[in-house]
Amino acid sequence: MTLSNDELACVYASLILADDNVDVKGDKIAAILKAANYEIESYWPGLFASALEGVKVTDLIRNVGSAPAAAPASAPAATTAAAEDKKAAGGKEAAKKEEKKPEKEDSDEGEDMGFGLFD
Repeated sequence: MTLSNDELACVYASLILADDNVDVKGDKIAAILKAANYEIESYWPGLFASALEGVKVTDLIRNVGSAPAAAPASAPAATTAAAEDKKAAGGKEAAKKEEKKPEKEDSDEGEDMGFGLFD
């Protein structure tokens, strides 16, 4: 994703405001850009201010690299919970069905179709 110069100017102005512990508002972004002699379309400062409304920019910056890496791990937890629900509902037979090994995935080797590439 490539940002335009106008977007970058609003980002930098927002960072300046956040660094000074000032609320990020459209008029304040516009004032910083005017002081920097940067001409911008009038909608950009308000757009950025509304996007950052209620967001602590300093916390956002601190947590950029700390996104939860456990998102893929939640899928097996859901599967385990489903297996426990089935076990409770259907007894031991349902649990045994859940514990079976997954089926062999299709391969591109041609063995399943009875011929190989170099036969």
